[in-house]
Amino acid sequence: MSPVRRTTPSLEGVEAPQREAATVSEQKINQYRKRRFQALHTDTDAANKRRASGKATARDRIEMLLDEGSFVELDVFATHRAQGFGMEDRRIAGDGVVAGFGEIDRRPVAVYSYDATVFGGSLGEVTAEKIVKVQELALRNRVPIIGINDSGGARIQEGVVALAGYADIFYRNVRSSGVIPQLSVIAGPCTGGAVYSPAITDFIFIVAGQGYMFITGPEVIKVVTGEAVSFDELGGGQVHNATSGVAHFLPKTEQECAAAVRKLLSYLPSSNNERPPFVPTTDDLERADPELQTIVPESPNKPYDMREVVSRVLDSREFFEVQPFFAPNIVVGLGRLGGHVVGIVGNQPKVLAGAIDINASVKAARFIRFCDAFGIPIISFVDVPGYLPGRDQEHGGIIRHGAKLLYAYAEATVP
Repeated sequence: MSPVRRTTPSLEGVEAPQREAATVSEQKINQYRKRRFQALHTDTDAANKRRASGKATARDRIEMLLDEGSFVELDVFATHRAQGFGMEDRRIAGDGVVAGFGEIDRRPVAVYSYDATVFGGSLGEVTAEKIVKVQELALRNRVPIIGINDSGGARIQEGVVALAGYADIFYRNVRSSGVIPQLSVIAGPCTGGAVYSPAITDFIFIVAGQGYMFITGPEVIKVVTGEAVSFDELGGGQVHNATSGVAHFLPKTEQECAAAVRKLLSYLPSSNNERPPFVPTTDDLERADPELQTIVPESPNKPYDMREVVSRVLDSREFFEVQPFFAPNIVVGLGRLGGHVVGIVGNQPKVLAGAIDINASVKAARFIRFCDAFGIPIISFVDVPGYLPGRDQEHGGIIRHGAKLLYAYAEATVP
């Protein structure tokens, strides 16, 4: 599926039927329809350039993600209130973010998408107010929220009120944590405050070769430290999926990303007040798999792939792995057993003989706490020699980080 492409809009048919003397109400309705049409169909040069380069616009991304025709936008006409720096002459409807509600597989969700064609997707006071509004409504109505990020950070022309907007967003992220699922998509370069809201959410998707996350960009680092580093080396999708562990998924395209978000949501409840979605299975509940007896070798010195064991146990052999590139010595993810969603935590003998290091401890602990918050039972596949020994691990805090895994298991109330 390619990004949605639009032709030059026409106002034909937008106005209500005209009579010789339109009533005041009809005039107002016509004005509203014109304003809304223009706000929704303002194909700027920047938007057209994005589509020509294969990148989607903010609304295109929402259309890819949601069920067709389900999106209801909020605050279409909102504009910034800033004065100075020429801002009073640059008021664009929406103020750099498209926000509202829609459905995924007929389940309601909240969504907001930064518009990089408006002030570089920067966050201003009104931009933050729109995001906070949809966050509050999502929490109040107990529905998942998805943020599609493509933002250069705070809008410098608005100063401290833009920074205060981030504080309001972070606060709602924390209030929603463990109550409703919060998913983040990194669809373009994100810097400064724009990376911290995603970091507080439950899962992060970075579009490969297109999404970036860093506190300060390569140019600033070059000036301050003299170090030359590329976008990919500093905060590309591979770095945050395999090295830092900030992100959880690395889809190759925006279309693949939208499909992955929809897939993940199919395993998650809308809130901690609901059960995860049940999907009837055609698998025989009494089934046996003789190959499970041979996958695990008799010799403890021979490695095997724990994911093969996991997939053979789950319904339809479907295992949705989370963070497959980070800390590969432990495997976590979601699947179904008897139609019910379960969380999987398994040691991976193929990597470090399945020993638990700092990264594996943090990865598994975070996933276990997520499952516990949303009522997802946990199945552990254990084949582990213990915690990984070594000076680097001790100096890095294996005792402190390893304790997080113990704490998560002990704290969990799910089966």
